[in-house]
Amino acid sequence: MKPWAEDPTADIAAVFADIAATRMAGLPICNPALTVEALGFRRAESGHWVGALVTPWAINLLCLPGHADWPAAAAGNHCDWRFPSGVYEFIVADEDRLGRYHLCSLFSPAGDFASHEQARLTALAAITALFNDPLAAPAAAAATPPASRRAFLGLRG
Repeated sequence: MKPWAEDPTADIAAVFADIAATRMAGLPICNPALTVEALGFRRAESGHWVGALVTPWAINLLCLPGHADWPAAAAGNHCDWRFPSGVYEFIVADEDRLGRYHLCSLFSPAGDFASHEQARLTALAAITALFNDPLAAPAAAAATPPASRRAFLGLRG
């Protein structure tokens, strides 16, 4: 297990671009409109890295170790991760150049996406939603005083 001290985005993209060009090349499960892109990676409260991965065959959330305190589970097992939006089940995976990581499938296969931009925006929305507590009051709404009835109707104060 290799903890990532720095943002793993570039390494993830490189590894999965190689997989797309070799093991997955030409397979009917692949959507030719999509390319490989790792995006939105940041440290979760646990200190581990979390982000999204768009590939021609799937869109996944990924967790990678940010320090030595990483669950010891074999590839194929399941691990639950807690985020502000809830608890999600991830599958343990292993890739030589990345080491052990966890993935949560959002779309597999990813054939319904008409463009890479559509898939990219969907992945970014998933990451944003993952880190938002659905029961918390929006920060802007809590800080903004309620509008007067006149303002609500578009009239001056």
